[in-house]
Amino acid sequence: MENITASKLLIYGANGYTGQLICEEAARQGLQPVIAGRSEHSIAPIAEKYGWEYRIFSLDTVNSIAPHLSDIMVVLHAAGPFQFTAKNMLDACLQCGVHYLDITGEMEVFAMANGLHQQALDKNIMLMPGTGFDVVPTDCMALSLKEKMPDAESLELAFVTLGGQISHGTAMSMSEKLGEGGASRINGKIVREPIGHKGKTLTLFGKSFQVMSIPWGDVYTAYHTTRIGNIRAYTSTTPLMFNLRKLQALFNPLLRTGWFKKWLQKKINERPAGPSPEKRAKAITYVWGEVTNASGKKMSDHFKCPDGYTLTALASVEIAKRVLNGDWKAGYKTPAGCYGASLMNSWKKG
Repeated sequence: MENITASKLLIYGANGYTGQLICEEAARQGLQPVIAGRSEHSIAPIAEKYGWEYRIFSLDTVNSIAPHLSDIMVVLHAAGPFQFTAKNMLDACLQCGVHYLDITGEMEVFAMANGLHQQALDKNIMLMPGTGFDVVPTDCMALSLKEKMPDAESLELAFVTLGGQISHGTAMSMSEKLGEGGASRINGKIVREPIGHKGKTLTLFGKSFQVMSIPWGDVYTAYHTTRIGNIRAYTSTTPLMFNLRKLQALFNPLLRTGWFKKWLQKKINERPAGPSPEKRAKAITYVWGEVTNASGKKMSDHFKCPDGYTLTALASVEIAKRVLNGDWKAGYKTPAGCYGASLMNSWKKG
């Protein structure tokens, strides 16, 4: 069924570290979402804090989700790792005619949503994974550069975070990818390659950083935003770590084992849930991009923005608001592909 008259936003995974930041931002902006998750013990106190409705259900099957979406217009899915949680939520949204947003950076989830493009068109709903730090700032950078150089044939993107720290959820998602290596896009196709296969030195705001290639979500999404066929993404590293990546092939079989991942996830759970408000306030992210055309001409740009968790809350709530207000396009969409490179303008710093 299609929810023509529904007007509610549902935030699933509101009890997670990033989910709680999203709730804080939604409350700050005067929204009244329904929040949801698996555990009443962790969801009910958040609902009571803000005076919001809550629902408790698992993502185990489409049938366990769909009854809770009958009066919902937009789902903002914040419970990862999304490679395990996205499919049933996507299918339930399609069944119920509900717009789907999430904060993933996982390429397989982007591919999954894109594979449902025609079904989303038929249902007249939008599927937009990646409404947070993965991939909003880099997606906007990619489109901005493409608009400045329409004949660009290659795109490189990088981000450097100063003073940051990863959350449990991010660390858990990363642990599931251990041993899988990296990826880039070459001539329109995603090609697997070692993490750190390429490296370079960038000078951003008067500081020098070494960066190495990683399988960031833009390898998938930036192609759909810009139609540039050659894309590589980078993040900052140290010279030691960049050199050690040459040995990763020796350790990949170990990193892929279930017992090692369980051991690592136990260690992750022993750490704080995520960076403190004070640490997030001090952290800053530099975003860089460069395009090159067939003649070798290059054009680059860079900007500052908040840390990834703060930006995820800001961007995902902003996009949810836009969808609630009728500003959306049916089918699989990327953030900049739907809303333009200016989507980032409010959050750039200097």
